[in-house]
Amino acid sequence: MDGALFSASQAFSPYNVVAWHGNYAPYKYNLDDFCPMNAVGFDHPDPSIFTVLTCPSQEPGTAVADFVVFPPRWSVAENTFRPPYYHRNCMSEFMGLIKGQYEAKKGGFIPGGSSLHMCMSPHGPDTDTFEAATRQSDAPHHIGRDTMAFMFETNYFPKLTQAAMAAPNIDRDYYKCWVGLKQHFDLNAVEQMVLSGNH
Repeated sequence: MDGALFSASQAFSPYNVVAWHGNYAPYKYNLDDFCPMNAVGFDHPDPSIFTVLTCPSQEPGTAVADFVVFPPRWSVAENTFRPPYYHRNCMSEFMGLIKGQYEAKKGGFIPGGSSLHMCMSPHGPDTDTFEAATRQSDAPHHIGRDTMAFMFETNYFPKLTQAAMAAPNIDRDYYKCWVGLKQHFDLNAVEQMVLSGNH
């Protein structure tokens, strides 16, 4: 524990009991069976709509951990930025890709790969995804017929072990996926729109 690996063995199964009291039991769930909700009007929905399992805390509305999956689905929202938007939040997010391509980092996030965004660290789609999403039409399109990404979201701060920090396969250039992002916000255009009443 606390950064050190350990092993333990038992000569018996912890489930080898005469009676079982409570609601904890081993369970296997096929993530391909998960039916996602989605935005059908506008805006990219909060990832909490993809929650498969949650471990509630004593604080209402705050989870110790949520397990979220991003399965194949249709993207149909109009007049909006469809990929996950740039954000930072009060939860720490550990994401992984099981198979296929992740919509916000196509080619930059491979199956078996993962990322950790700690509480309040900004993140979002890579530059290529952003540029493509701002040019694409509003026509419905399918997000990965053979893709599955997941996320663990927690209000705690995960502690990285020294072994994880020293792993040879860490992408130490991860931040470069945002190099080249251009500013598209035009304050003057927004002021003119507001003053003209066209908003």
